[in-house]
Amino acid sequence: MERYRELLSERFGLQQFRPGQEAVIQSLLAGRSALAVFPTGAGKSLCYQLPALLLDGLTLVVSPLIALMKDQVDQLNALHIPAARLDSSLDYAALQTVYADLDAGTTKLLYVSPERLSNERFLQRLQRWPIVLMAVDEAHCISEWGHNFRPDYLKLSALVSKLKIQRVLALTATATPDVSRQICQHFRIAETDFIQTGFYRSNLALSVRVCASEHRDQLLLDRINTCRGESAIIYVTQQKTAESLAEFFSRHDRPALPYHAGLKGERRHQIQDDFMAGRCSIVVATIAFGMGIDKADIRAIYHYNLPKSLENYMQETGRAGRDGLPAHCELLASGEDLTVLENFVYGDTPDGSSVWEFIQWLLDQAEQFDLSVYQTAYQFDVRPLVLTTLLTYLELEGVITATAPFYSAYKLQFLSSPDSIVARFNPQRAAFLQQLFATGRRGRIWVTITPEEASAQLGENRQRISKALNYLEEQGLIKLQVAGARQGYRLHAADRDSKALSEKMVLLFQQRESRDIERLHQVCDWIETTGCYQQALLRYFGEELERPCGRCSACNVAEQGLFKPLQLPHRQSEKTDPAIIFAIVKTIRGENHQALIQSRQLARFLCGINSPQASRARLGRHPLFAALADSPFATVLDICNKPIENT
Repeated sequence: MERYRELLSERFGLQQFRPGQEAVIQSLLAGRSALAVFPTGAGKSLCYQLPALLLDGLTLVVSPLIALMKDQVDQLNALHIPAARLDSSLDYAALQTVYADLDAGTTKLLYVSPERLSNERFLQRLQRWPIVLMAVDEAHCISEWGHNFRPDYLKLSALVSKLKIQRVLALTATATPDVSRQICQHFRIAETDFIQTGFYRSNLALSVRVCASEHRDQLLLDRINTCRGESAIIYVTQQKTAESLAEFFSRHDRPALPYHAGLKGERRHQIQDDFMAGRCSIVVATIAFGMGIDKADIRAIYHYNLPKSLENYMQETGRAGRDGLPAHCELLASGEDLTVLENFVYGDTPDGSSVWEFIQWLLDQAEQFDLSVYQTAYQFDVRPLVLTTLLTYLELEGVITATAPFYSAYKLQFLSSPDSIVARFNPQRAAFLQQLFATGRRGRIWVTITPEEASAQLGENRQRISKALNYLEEQGLIKLQVAGARQGYRLHAADRDSKALSEKMVLLFQQRESRDIERLHQVCDWIETTGCYQQALLRYFGEELERPCGRCSACNVAEQGLFKPLQLPHRQSEKTDPAIIFAIVKTIRGENHQALIQSRQLARFLCGINSPQASRARLGRHPLFAALADSPFATVLDICNKPIENT
């Protein structure tokens, strides 16, 4: 137990623990699970990185973003701590190196995404490695009451039982009291092993300024010009805003780089590296940027657009001033942002008829069935993430049980002749491999094997087939590619009342929609608070600050005797002429697009929210796509619901 204090200095170069770290480490080394709710930059990562060196086995770190994995693995390797990551950015050679090190038992920490834990091939490998600790970063994603619910997180507690992992460390910076309780329930964490430090960061000066959207560019440029040379992140809502704003700054001699999910992985990595190394001081980014990036000297965080929740705001501003020196966080508040943010929320609520059709289809399946998320999402015109959430709701309802994900096809390239590969095995296995290779369709370079067809022809279960191919790849005898990801399920109680079940699922999505909209309005309420911004923000997270911070914009004007609560102006979009919407809806309906038959499909299209069927029909190129992006979704949907003769 005492060895961990020596490692703090020897391996991490630190002289003392930060608040809460030692208590978490002691719980883990004693064999218990723990929840650490620490503010951003308070050293959550050390809580599992240090125990990983003392525990005899592998520490599995579940993290939602490639940027976080890359940054932390680079830091650990620089400290000569054997850590690796598995993500889509690795090439074939790098992937084989990671697997070889894991099989040799030399890797102490492995970073993966939660989605990879639904990967058939990876799960087979995972069961070979002794996992002594699982660290779950951004653990609030497991909670439906959290601000960033991810269905794959709900499966983590079952995985812990399946792999017989003794201890779990759940980590988050943004859990409200309700979310913390739910995390503890999922991972059976005792109340005494729930460690929460204060959220308050006294070195951060919070500032809110209400301004018209058309004035934001110049106002922000003026702010940046007064702080030349400082590292800053500017958060925006949309990818196109990141591009246009970065270009605007660059034109005005303030070089900036855009960062968003639409960029290729290599480009995102380069931007991240340039920012970390100080080659670029300003990044204009959507919310993905900054997760897990440990850059201590970020002096400013600007919110060009409203954050979608107070949790997001707390997380994003927490990336400033990690060195403890003063930093400022400014929010340029415009009511116009609410329309786009609300439309994103409404766009994720599936059409009731789509849910009804999917439930009917589901209940008509065999007891054992499988599906492709992307094909099924297209079939019923719901986003893949929304369909995954629906399937998770149905699992929680006891209607289905997820069995194993698998691939419908394997493409293999022989790295030596098939005969020489077969000759390496005993006669029984050699005969099996010869027969397996014979089931494949040969191309010029690749041989495509369909496990389902091969299983039927050979009378072997598909698990033996996939294991054999994976083994050949591990040995460097073939190069393997997969295609057609499918998820297996077991259906329970096919005689369920489809109407009642559909109504319940629709209600769950409507409730989630209401919660997300409420979070947006909580941001607005916070902006219009009548006192210290820090006090109001901490109160939301269940913490009390005894006295006003004295540094936020509300405190500053109060000291000058000028305090007056801010008020967001009414949105111009609320004054959209209904006649204009009527005319646009009538025009689109007259074109009879199959992908826009349902009212919600049409409303999503007009508000600039794509759907699987609209995307496949290439309607994103239609001149009226996003024609009403600045109009409230509820208004557009109401008009879309009216009979065509009334429009």
